[in-house]
Amino acid sequence: MGEFLVQMEGIDKRFPGVHALNQCHFELRPGEVHALVGENGAGKSTLMKILAGIYQADAGTIRVRGQEVTIHTAKQALGQGISIIHQELNLMKHLSAAQNIFIGRESRNQAAGKQKKGFRLLVDDGEINRKTEALFKRINLRLDPRVKVAELTVAQQQMIEIAKALSFNLDVLIMDEPTSALSDAEIEELFKVILDLKGQGKGIVYISHRMDELHRICDQVTVMRDGRYIATSPMRSIRTEQIIAHMVGREIYESRHSHGDTSKNPVVLEVRGLKRGRAVQDVSFALHRGEILGFAGLMGAGRTETMRLIFGADPLEGGDILVHGKKVAIHQPRDAVQLGIGYLSEDRKRYGLALGMSVKVNTVMASLAQFIKPLGVIDEAASTAVTVEYIDRLNTKTPSVDQQVKHLSGGNQQKVVIGKWLVRDSAILIFDEPTRGIDVGAKGEIYKLLNELAGQGKAIIMISSELPEILRMSHRIVVMCEGRVTATLDAPESSQEKIMYYATLRNKG
Repeated sequence: MGEFLVQMEGIDKRFPGVHALNQCHFELRPGEVHALVGENGAGKSTLMKILAGIYQADAGTIRVRGQEVTIHTAKQALGQGISIIHQELNLMKHLSAAQNIFIGRESRNQAAGKQKKGFRLLVDDGEINRKTEALFKRINLRLDPRVKVAELTVAQQQMIEIAKALSFNLDVLIMDEPTSALSDAEIEELFKVILDLKGQGKGIVYISHRMDELHRICDQVTVMRDGRYIATSPMRSIRTEQIIAHMVGREIYESRHSHGDTSKNPVVLEVRGLKRGRAVQDVSFALHRGEILGFAGLMGAGRTETMRLIFGADPLEGGDILVHGKKVAIHQPRDAVQLGIGYLSEDRKRYGLALGMSVKVNTVMASLAQFIKPLGVIDEAASTAVTVEYIDRLNTKTPSVDQQVKHLSGGNQQKVVIGKWLVRDSAILIFDEPTRGIDVGAKGEIYKLLNELAGQGKAIIMISSELPEILRMSHRIVVMCEGRVTATLDAPESSQEKIMYYATLRNKG
């Protein structure tokens, strides 16, 4: 027993309508980076949330350093030296970076021996700023500890979550999709931190769908499928294909895009000289019917900001938008939707879903007028039928159309958002990081769907930070750097090296 930091045996967990974990097993040794993989909904995040005290198991035992323990709260988990970095960020945007890291621990860190003072005085004390600055140096993050989280990028917020976890005297660190919002340079810094912790004898649980990352830094891999433990293997002795076979138990859609010529098709969307501050500077491009137009660039290149302008989520400072050859005024998302534009945001929980509402409501909400009968009554039969249709078409895993979306896995939530815009039958679809945080099986399904939609004549813009995905799926590729378009490339003649050249082509003026 003493050789293990953590042992989980016979772990069982049920949610309403879902048997999330069925007799699951997991072990972690000191100085080990252990990959935990499986499709969305396989139960890996649920299993780790039980270890971190966020959920309680219905059955099973947990041992930490050989001793059986009861973990009912996150505080109890921290007392056992266990910390988790969630896939979905959990920061308070109105507080500073330092305040977020040391929230709830200010009096111990700053005011020992002093009479208790007001909360604001504690969180503003210079001591937590100094402690935070030391943590940032440890992970090579150049950031003012006093900066408000609301002012930071998603990647910077992710690094604050990591710093917060490291601020505890932990033995076990659980990382749930930690690199999904990080640039390549930030990923390299994260890997240095992980290897440093490994060298100190810490145990790291690493949940990720990125197979290349797992082979780089992980010692062991445990595979889960449909809430069950499948297998554990040394990473050095198992191939990616074997891991995927364990994960999905089925054939994955892998055919590459045909890259047919769509240049003679009608232009359905054209933008000329779009401007908004430094984020979007004189951006112009055209999108053809039946085309998948990929947008590549490093974080902060202005891709998402450009799409938010087109969709009316942010106000334009200059430039023109033309839909089917006609200049249009888009002041709010409603205007864009009425013009046949659908937008799948990279932040699905914030902008794409009503988490407390059902799969059915989320699926029909962008097309509600189609389901209103006389006297304003919703046609429940019709809305149920169309929801079932898209659940089947997208292979969405949900116990029923009435399941609250917040109880679905990230990948299945993404499918609900996609279904919403397919029901709306938008002619122009903007997909911002459509496969971020999604397992290989669901990625294959989304690739197949995008190709089918393009074949039906839909015009698609796809932002992706994964260059192989951009090359595989796009007819043409628009590359951006620092708010500008630096190149428009034909995908068949492109390469990762060529894209990266233009993605780093900074404006020397």
